[in-house]
Amino acid sequence: MTAMPDEGRPEDETDEARLFREAVRGVRPLKSRAPELRAPKVRAQARFTRADRAAVLRESLHGEQADPDVAGGEELVFRRPQVQPGVLRRLRRGEYRVQREIDLHGLSAAEAKQALRSFLVAALEQQVGCVRVIHGKGLRSGPRGPVLKSAVSGVLRRSDAVLAYVSARPADGGTGALYVLLAAG
Repeated sequence: MTAMPDEGRPEDETDEARLFREAVRGVRPLKSRAPELRAPKVRAQARFTRADRAAVLRESLHGEQADPDVAGGEELVFRRPQVQPGVLRRLRRGEYRVQREIDLHGLSAAEAKQALRSFLVAALEQQVGCVRVIHGKGLRSGPRGPVLKSAVSGVLRRSDAVLAYVSARPADGGTGALYVLLAAG
């Protein structure tokens, strides 16, 4: 049976304890401070006006039905009957040079539709053949699904100047952007 060293006697101190005491010699304990109390952060509030809220409500109740192709957040593909499948394949691969681009992030569906229509008119006037439309993936749209994606798809399908469109390559925005082939000239 071995005797345990008495902790109060320095002659029986272990090597580890002696090394520790030498290492902390001259060190003074910090004065303890009461923890700082901070006021809770104010939660961010949406910046919608009454008119914006009413417009969103009207659009959700009376707006166009969501495109079933868009509901799942999947890739969008559209081509007119006169467009050959090979043209669509080249568009999907990004082989057409994108000459103009519009980013619709942050716009309401109504604003995005109007901006897209104006953009298409300007592109056609300038005889642009291929454009990229960035609409986002709709990750913050909640249960409604991708609102802008659906609105953009609807506008493009109804425009006779649009020959075809496909979701962009991942490097150019993936399912959050479209390559659009226009009937230029």
